[in-house]
Amino acid sequence: MFSGHIHVLGFRGEKTNNVMIGVYLLVSYVMFDVLNYILPSFSFYVKVLTVLLLLYRYLTLDEADRLVDLGFEDDIREVFDHFKAQRQTLLFSATMPTKIQNFARSALVKPIMVNVGRAGAANLDVIQEVEYVKQEAKVAYLLECLQKTPPPVLIFCENKADVEDIHEYLLLKGVEAVAIHGGKDQEEREYAISSFKAGNKDVLVAMDVASKGLDFPDIQHVINYDMPAEIENYVHRIGRTGRCGKTGITTTFINKNQSETTLLDLKHLLQEAKQRIQPVLAELNDPMEDVEAINNASGVKGCGYCGGLGHRIRDCPKLEHQKSQAIASSRRDYFGSGGYRGEI
Repeated sequence: MFSGHIHVLGFRGEKTNNVMIGVYLLVSYVMFDVLNYILPSFSFYVKVLTVLLLLYRYLTLDEADRLVDLGFEDDIREVFDHFKAQRQTLLFSATMPTKIQNFARSALVKPIMVNVGRAGAANLDVIQEVEYVKQEAKVAYLLECLQKTPPPVLIFCENKADVEDIHEYLLLKGVEAVAIHGGKDQEEREYAISSFKAGNKDVLVAMDVASKGLDFPDIQHVINYDMPAEIENYVHRIGRTGRCGKTGITTTFINKNQSETTLLDLKHLLQEAKQRIQPVLAELNDPMEDVEAINNASGVKGCGYCGGLGHRIRDCPKLEHQKSQAIASSRRDYFGSGGYRGEI
């Protein structure tokens, strides 16, 4: 057991005075807090910083796959470089795509993978229900879904505008609801999370920021107002319920706005968890039904990049999205911000 000082870092919270006194356990909410906050603060105390980091023997990264996905891989390696003595490094994640596996093999010494079930599989304690709902009917149907279970209920959306619209709609209908997304300031986010956790609010409307790293132990029902394009995000979302041996329910709205690749991934995930398959999913033309021989030969089931079971890597939406981002970031802006006369 640890005894002594515990210093918790948030989003640009307290400064490093307590660290200099002596800390046995350091908790950071964001990897960048270590880089942009602690390390620069010791620019005049290089020797103190070196001695301080030599004291640490354990480094734990929660939601490690997300940190790598967001482009923090080089920053994580930089933090690793400050540990000169032997250390134990633990990476935790509900999904373990190829990218994080490759990172672990290159950044760690003889890493060992411990799987509880299949990495990327859905929690079997969660009842997954899928409903085909037209886009214009989703808001009204939301109230009906809220009647399935008692609170607390977590509602996930794909964009900020939907979060705000649903939050306002629920308040008008007399539902005790709060909302969080990246556009709100830290004080608003903290109020929403604390009031929801304390049971003062029945519904939390959020984007994927609430699907990882936040612990809500008693969530009864998770509603995916929008089905995420990447199946990894779906697994993280539904993992907010059915925790610690309890059961939970998830309801996911789908319609023609979702790509066939996303729906096929969802279909295979439901089949693996022995859940009821909606007719609209069952009727999809499934190319994976004829690739059992390929799976056996390659040793990889489904996509080797994101872990989705409904497609191969050539059709991976996550890989395609990351390629598009890489191309966009590599473009040189020859004419200043916004391209020539702001056309780009």
